[in-house]
Amino acid sequence: MTALNRVPSFMARAGTASALTIAAVGGTIVVPGVAPDASAATLATKALKIAASKQGSPYQWGATGPRRFDCSGLTLYSFKKAGKRLPRTAAQQYNRTRHISARSRRAGDLVFFHSGSYVYHVGIYAGAGKIWHAPKTGDVVRLQKIWTRSVWYGRVS
Repeated sequence: MTALNRVPSFMARAGTASALTIAAVGGTIVVPGVAPDASAATLATKALKIAASKQGSPYQWGATGPRRFDCSGLTLYSFKKAGKRLPRTAAQQYNRTRHISARSRRAGDLVFFHSGSYVYHVGIYAGAGKIWHAPKTGDVVRLQKIWTRSVWYGRVS
């Protein structure tokens, strides 16, 4: 599959697209010889799509789906459906991921919210500074802008 086949249709109609343009809209670029990252990108992309498909599902503390979720329950469910098992809590998930910088983050990476060394929330990075997450009691799974700088990023591999 070529990179052009994976870009949004409006860009494919326009002709060629630069790597920066593809990245800016959350597309993927296929690079020969980069199998580990390519498989991680596929896993992350699948998990991201699964999380997005749960939009509007009610938050319930301790719930792991398929109809109700808490934050780490949504990430656990999404990655499990994509083919990768994660531990149950946000802190355990943080400890299981490869820690990356904010500059290196990609759609499908996990975003961990922390206070000091305490990880208290997790979501799946959707690009453009936004995450899919199950926020809190009384709320639903939704896409939301990251509201703090107190975040760490982790890549599931």
